[in-house]
Amino acid sequence: MASAGLPEAVEPKKKSNIKYASTCAVVASMASIVLGYDIGVMSGASLYIQKDLQITDVQVEILMGILSIYSILGSFAAGRTSDWIGRRFTVIFVAAFFFAGALLMGFASGYAMLMLGRFVAGIGVGYAIVIAPLYTAEIAPASARGFLVSFTEVFINLGILLGYVSNYAFARLPLHLGWRFMLGIGAVPSVLLALLLSGMPESPRWLVMKGRLADARVVLEKIADTPEEAKERLADIKAAAGIPDDLDGYVVVVPRKRGGEEKRVWRELILSPTPSMRRILVAALGIFLFQQLTGSDSVVLYSPRVFESAGITGDDQLLAATCAMGVAKTLVILVAMFLLDRVGRRPLLLCSTGGMIVSLVGLATGLTVVEQNPDARVPWAVGLCVASVLAYVSSFSVGLGPVLGVYTTEILPLRVRALGFAVGAAGNRVVSGVMSMTFLSLAGAITLGGTFFLYAGVAVLAWVFFFTCLPETRGRTLEEMGSLFGMTDAGAEAEDAAPATEDASCRARLLGASPNSRVD
Repeated sequence: MASAGLPEAVEPKKKSNIKYASTCAVVASMASIVLGYDIGVMSGASLYIQKDLQITDVQVEILMGILSIYSILGSFAAGRTSDWIGRRFTVIFVAAFFFAGALLMGFASGYAMLMLGRFVAGIGVGYAIVIAPLYTAEIAPASARGFLVSFTEVFINLGILLGYVSNYAFARLPLHLGWRFMLGIGAVPSVLLALLLSGMPESPRWLVMKGRLADARVVLEKIADTPEEAKERLADIKAAAGIPDDLDGYVVVVPRKRGGEEKRVWRELILSPTPSMRRILVAALGIFLFQQLTGSDSVVLYSPRVFESAGITGDDQLLAATCAMGVAKTLVILVAMFLLDRVGRRPLLLCSTGGMIVSLVGLATGLTVVEQNPDARVPWAVGLCVASVLAYVSSFSVGLGPVLGVYTTEILPLRVRALGFAVGAAGNRVVSGVMSMTFLSLAGAITLGGTFFLYAGVAVLAWVFFFTCLPETRGRTLEEMGSLFGMTDAGAEAEDAAPATEDASCRARLLGASPNSRVD
């Protein structure tokens, strides 16, 4: 399915040994497991927190959604931090935030300390949602990039499932201990992540941006399908970074644009983008925002309350239903991993959003029937609600969930990738926070059924946007993506954004270091 004017997919190269790149992707994507764990565990833990701390529904809404708002700080800081210290060390930074946040929440003595823990964990989440897919996209070969970048979404879903399991496992502890164990155990994945980071290489694209060509070449030779592809990718990355093709050496000085690199990137992406860059920005922001506007986090965070409104009673039954939802999400995302590089991003995205529309209408219809018959149990409506929730999370996980990280990191050019992903991730978290912090209030105003009918309407708009604005990217290298949006080549936009004049001494400064002075 493709609209007029949108380029068709390029068949990816035949896969060879991607074991090394897969290992790197798995380790980096573990940073996102804590985000998923928090979403899953809070859906059940909030029931016990409200009982133990005697807080209101409004306080529950704030507790649930504030982490997404706090994560904005991490999202914006992640781009600059990862450009400064590298993608790999930024992931170490993430692990430290997760560890501290989980301990603060686990040992919280009251609502204020719980909110402090949410603040620290939120910054870590902001970093994680930017750096995990960014690092993986930059290290993966084109033939398996969709598969590897989708590990981020796999670990989010695995984290959600572990959160549900934690709810079920600790629910029988005393009230004041149960929710604290549920939240505090989240420190474990961060410790494991820190231990595994020692074997990870740095992103070859970041290394080129810093002029470390020899180190970038070593990494590319390990992760590319063939030696020829490694050479081609290095040449493409050098062009995107503004390094002349004939300039080589172990370490080179990368040309800097007048006025400062950071200001130039902001101007090129946000303040004064070219028409092709504007198309890229709109496409990236659209998929970031619509992912949350269609209610994905609200369904997961408030699933016990949704099931309770549908007629399922008892904590054990509610938690078991949420566990079933987590299993469905995780299994479907595993299937999606293998479809991204076979079917393509665009078909999966359109089918996924269509399935979400149908599921939201079914859930809204079932809840409306149940709400209109408060004194009578309507079995078919209860079944429709449960089936619709499972269908919704499955539809989301087969397309809109995993495609987000893959697609946005693919289409953003190297020089603005970190900032662009940070801006999109920040918008995604703002919408998630607003949706989470208004869900109970909105449901009280227009009913749960009305709320999901509203989400279905937004999902229709999302489908139209995806159909008209997002071309297929399957099989293309990251440096080729600009042509899909009207760029003549990967380096053209960088040249357009540069000042009209450049220091005469710039070329003289681009001197390769001696072969005997390799930087480790």
